[in-house]
Amino acid sequence: EAFRFAIKLMSEEIRKENVDIVVGPEARGFLFGAPIAYELGVGFVPVRKSGKLPAETLKYEYELEYGMDSLEIHKDAIKPGDRVAVVDDLLATGGTILAAIKLIESLGGIVVHIGFLIELEELMGRNVLSKYNISSIIKY
Repeated sequence: EAFRFAIKLMSEEIRKENVDIVVGPEARGFLFGAPIAYELGVGFVPVRKSGKLPAETLKYEYELEYGMDSLEIHKDAIKPGDRVAVVDDLLATGGTILAAIKLIESLGGIVVHIGFLIELEELMGRNVLSKYNISSIIKY
């Protein structure tokens, strides 16, 4: 029941933006992104760690506190002008979401909303994403 309520609340925030696509980064972004996309009647696009997607991909490498990582998206997943919401379970430093946004924008997508279930405010991830419309249901 709590999960259903969380999906409802997150969907209500995103619905205001009239999105075409919901993107969720691996792995917990899938748990929230897919049901939110279903609730909104739009497509879901996974962003995954390198080497996990079956078709031709675009890759973005980014720095972590302890090294480098990378994410990939299918090259044909987003069309120029698509209005995109990015969804994940947790906003901490914002690095993973920013990497996903770089992929979306490189394909011509327009990120109109970023939604999180939980935001860890003291890690200031919101500052990294300050030019975007952000919502979070629970703030610590």
